[in-house]
Amino acid sequence: MSLLFDPKAFDNIIVVGDRVLIKPKNPDERTKSGLLLPPGVQEKQRAHSGYVVKVGPGYPIPMFSEEGEPWKKNRNDARYFPLQAQVGDLAVYLHEHAIEVEFNNQKYVIVPFSSILLLFRDEGLLV
Repeated sequence: MSLLFDPKAFDNIIVVGDRVLIKPKNPDERTKSGLLLPPGVQEKQRAHSGYVVKVGPGYPIPMFSEEGEPWKKNRNDARYFPLQAQVGDLAVYLHEHAIEVEFNNQKYVIVPFSSILLLFRDEGLLV
């Protein structure tokens, strides 16, 4: 499934919950022996990799009710347990759980955090 969006500004995109927006890395077009792989074979690989572009706030933490204490100010601010992924990380994720979207003619995938298998963090990785 592929969705096409045309937002006016990329900063207006908000990733919700425990999801991560990833820009897929170009897959290897050849095998180690030099054979050219067709695009269908590349897409059927179980694990893909890409760069983390945006990260959701994390897993929601349930709020406890304080109805018996009327003097306390009512707080409805949502609280979240943060994710390990950070912008610029190289992520290896399961492709079968990814949802492909397109923003401004660029392909991205939205991946639940539970589908990320590995994160590689390097300061100079995202160029």
